[in-house]
Amino acid sequence: MHLRFKNIFPALVLGLGTLVLVRHSLTEGVARDGEAVQIAAYYFPAWHSDPLFPGQSGEWPALQSAKPRFPGHQQPKVPLWGYQDESEPAVMAEKINAAADNGVSAFLFDWYWHDRGKWTGPVLEGALDKGYLKAPNRPRVKFALMWANHDVADSPGPIGRAGFDKMTDHVVRDYFSSNSYWKVNGRCYFSIYMLNNFIQGLGGVKQAQAALDAFRKKTAAAGYGGVYLNIIDFGIPKEPPDVIKLLGADSVTSYVWVHKVHLDSFPKTDYQFTANRYFQYWDSHKNDYAVPYFPNVTTGWDPTPRVPAQQPYDGKSSYPNTPVLWDNSPAKFRSALEEAKIRALTLPAGERIVTIYAWNEWTEGGNLEPDTVSKMSYLQSIRDVFLSRP
Repeated sequence: MHLRFKNIFPALVLGLGTLVLVRHSLTEGVARDGEAVQIAAYYFPAWHSDPLFPGQSGEWPALQSAKPRFPGHQQPKVPLWGYQDESEPAVMAEKINAAADNGVSAFLFDWYWHDRGKWTGPVLEGALDKGYLKAPNRPRVKFALMWANHDVADSPGPIGRAGFDKMTDHVVRDYFSSNSYWKVNGRCYFSIYMLNNFIQGLGGVKQAQAALDAFRKKTAAAGYGGVYLNIIDFGIPKEPPDVIKLLGADSVTSYVWVHKVHLDSFPKTDYQFTANRYFQYWDSHKNDYAVPYFPNVTTGWDPTPRVPAQQPYDGKSSYPNTPVLWDNSPAKFRSALEEAKIRALTLPAGERIVTIYAWNEWTEGGNLEPDTVSKMSYLQSIRDVFLSRP
């Protein structure tokens, strides 16, 4: 995600207990009816020409110019399929087939809408509007929106009621109407990245509640079953403590592990160590919101392609000058998927969902999409864990 904010890594103090014991206690309460787990992968739509990247094809140049920052550091990553234009339907069709063949249920498009500053309306919409929605095989993998309402370029994330109503009119008319839109329990899945920005823009919790109620009503009136509201756990305000309930949210999940687990070893932090800490965090907080808390699996984390070439990579400044996740092998990714599956199976039928960071966040080091080193291994891990039968 094209992020521009500070303090991306909140420090957490987590005890490192034995994960095996957690596995055993979780499996005791697993329901056995309708065990299928749905996989929803975040899709970062920055790989096509867009006014946000004047004169270039999205973030591909940043990836191509990346360089190793320490011994053994694998940069630049090279996409196995080349530096494609995702706004072309044929290109998107290849991605859809690979995702569907390996068990991905839905793409959660990072979706940008702003009504202040330079950008008014949608940003980076070419991958969805021109690519996915025109791909002939799009029903094989559903899509949904994760409203990325943080600051982008010079456009602040919070928007007011008029902007929200205009945005949701567009969402209902142009996206919820698609027969490929992903529904959970018969309602259109819509996720908000930074809840605090949403509430701030609307003027408070009561005003945000009213705006969401209007969104739900217009969705139901259009015949699309209503809104299934998901909240990303990155920007949830501490006050009021029952804000999730007050806003009528249906579920919570993470975008990426590093929002919940501090990477405290520079320049690299062990992937397995981080995975263990994340799942311990999930186990400790799974009941905090009184709604299903979908587990997340992160493929990797390496935002060094976004560190300017002339800037030292030393960890002394904020994002993207951060540690990377190290040794995120396909085998360890598969192990993390198995842990997430165990936890997802404890959730109610119809809401057994695992979110994955990410399909193609190349310049942050999170990619299911194959590169020339790992090839299809990460996708095959999803297939093996979630599609294989004993």
